[in-house]
Amino acid sequence: MTRRRSPLQDAAAIVGIGQTEFAKQINRSESQLAAEAVVAALADAGLTPGEVDGLSSYTLETTDEVTLAKAIGAGDITYFSQVGYGGGAGCATVGHAAMAIATGQAEVVVAWRSRKRGAAGSRPWAAAPTGLPMQGQWTRPSGLLRPVDEVAMLARRYMYEYGATRAHLAEVAMAIRAHANRNPAALMHDRTMSLDDYMASRFISEPLCLFDNCLETDGALAVVLVPAARAKDCPHPPALVHAFGQGLNRQHETMVNYYSDDPLMGPAWACAQKLWSQSELGPQDVDVAQIYDAFTPLILLSLEGYGFCRRGEAGDFVAEGNLRWGSGSLPTNTSGGGLSEAYVHGFNLITEGVRQVRGTSTCQVEGATNCLVTSGEGVPTSAILLRAG
Repeated sequence: MTRRRSPLQDAAAIVGIGQTEFAKQINRSESQLAAEAVVAALADAGLTPGEVDGLSSYTLETTDEVTLAKAIGAGDITYFSQVGYGGGAGCATVGHAAMAIATGQAEVVVAWRSRKRGAAGSRPWAAAPTGLPMQGQWTRPSGLLRPVDEVAMLARRYMYEYGATRAHLAEVAMAIRAHANRNPAALMHDRTMSLDDYMASRFISEPLCLFDNCLETDGALAVVLVPAARAKDCPHPPALVHAFGQGLNRQHETMVNYYSDDPLMGPAWACAQKLWSQSELGPQDVDVAQIYDAFTPLILLSLEGYGFCRRGEAGDFVAEGNLRWGSGSLPTNTSGGGLSEAYVHGFNLITEGVRQVRGTSTCQVEGATNCLVTSGEGVPTSAILLRAG
């Protein structure tokens, strides 16, 4: 793989993070939650809303730029963008913000995600659709109704190909839950999980049980980026955006990759090639990782896609305890991730990555100077590599 110095490398830094509480139901609007998280992030950065001149968010974000800018009292906005594909967008909102700063389009850029999905009626599959995309016209009648049903097919294929078992998925869930147990902000802070707990839980879509699925959460998070030179004047140690990549593999089709030669080589593989080609670091140099975990099998697929182990070896990699804080070679999702802290389309993985680089995580990895953060495998995706400034 050819590596080259990218104009983006270390040009921008995250200097502020903010979030609301996480809960099953919050009786405030998504727009209000977004504004609260952004104002908190700006305060954390030692900046005022009037200094904001760039905005970056998801296409699924219901709070548009005009609404947010007015709500927080932003200055003139000279850059704004949205990134598609739901859970695949999180890291790209930061990557696009960093590119805007590196090219002089903006000086203070806010990226955020506000989401209310704790109530069952707020989930997309809770209502009957008025129409289906072409692929859905064939798959929905066959039972592929929800993302979990598609991921279950990938999981079953992975088990068949490589001999992985539910015990490997259980280790992913238990390791991440143990991290949440140390994090007072996590929804599962006070709820431990044993192997017996995991195995006794009900199936949602075989072979995936309740604890293979992320939480559904209300809440909002935000980060503030500025040029690296300016970051030195902010209150907290900066988290430099060292590398950024996006990936959409050829012939991709939703999470099941029907038309790929190898369905288990999803968008993470394409994203990883771009990310590592732009970085001075490789997988062997990563101190801690925040890997998108809407479902436990995505961790296995991402570990292989980003190069932490070879094809078919991710089950053994997690079984050896490598995801665990304090003993593993790659502590992963150290705040509890989407499985056990909160599920806000992966944005809490970004803020935890910043805390690791700052040295303030509740599961702080000793000596950590960098952190890989990834967005959703199974959809067009993105990743960033943060490192200490």
